Amino acid sequence: MNFSTNQNNICVVIPIFNEIDFLDELLNRIYPFSSTIICVDDGSTDGSKELLEPNDKIILLSNGKNRGKGFALKVGLMKALEYNCDIIITIDADLQHLPEQIPQFAEAINNFDVVVGNRLTSIKGMPCHRIASNFLTSWMLSKKTGIKILDSQSGYRAFKKEIVKSILPVETGFEAETEMLINAAFAKKSIGFVNIPIIYNNNKSKMRPFATIMGFLRVLFRSTKNISEL
Repeated sequence: MNFSTNQNNICVVIPIFNEIDFLDELLNRIYPFSSTIICVDDGSTDGSKELLEPNDKIILLSNGKNRGKGFALKVGLMKALEYNCDIIITIDADLQHLPEQIPQFAEAINNFDVVVGNRLTSIKGMPCHRIASNFLTSWMLSKKTGIKILDSQSGYRAFKKEIVKSILPVETGFEAETEMLINAAFAKKSIGFVNIPIIYNNNKSKMRPFATIMGFLRVLFRSTKNISEL
């Protein structure tokens, strides 16, 4: 099945936690590419939730308190299944992804079940600890799944709607994004990549490196038996 890349076929899910400085610009840049934008506020305390005004295109969901990026993604993806869009895009709220690349993801999903943004073709500007952790986790994930994973930590992704239920995460933190790739591999879903630039701004990263790496290892080794049976 070939999917069209017009906005009526695309739903965008955005997990949000204290992103008031970026939301207006982000949403305005997404508007031309999506008919439905699902914002999942994960307990923001900076006024992000209050800034968002639901309308015929924006759906606002709230976790009430900070539950974790993985939890917010799961809530948003489950909500996206209620809408008549064949393609679901996840994008981070801090403007470290270019919304203008949404059509590239929508085009690539014609050939894959999951498409992930790959930032590692040019690592200039990425902090050293992020480079090391991303290359290590991507390599380990590739070994376990038998699929070449180019960027395991990128939150910019596209999914065919019909496969989303089969890959939803149990984890609630950043490691949920790794879990979803493992679930996709276990379910024999194809995974492709679109090259995206590394963009850093003044927004402080919410990822805690040690906790994220430990979460990654927990997910990876919990799944070792299942993955080895693929």
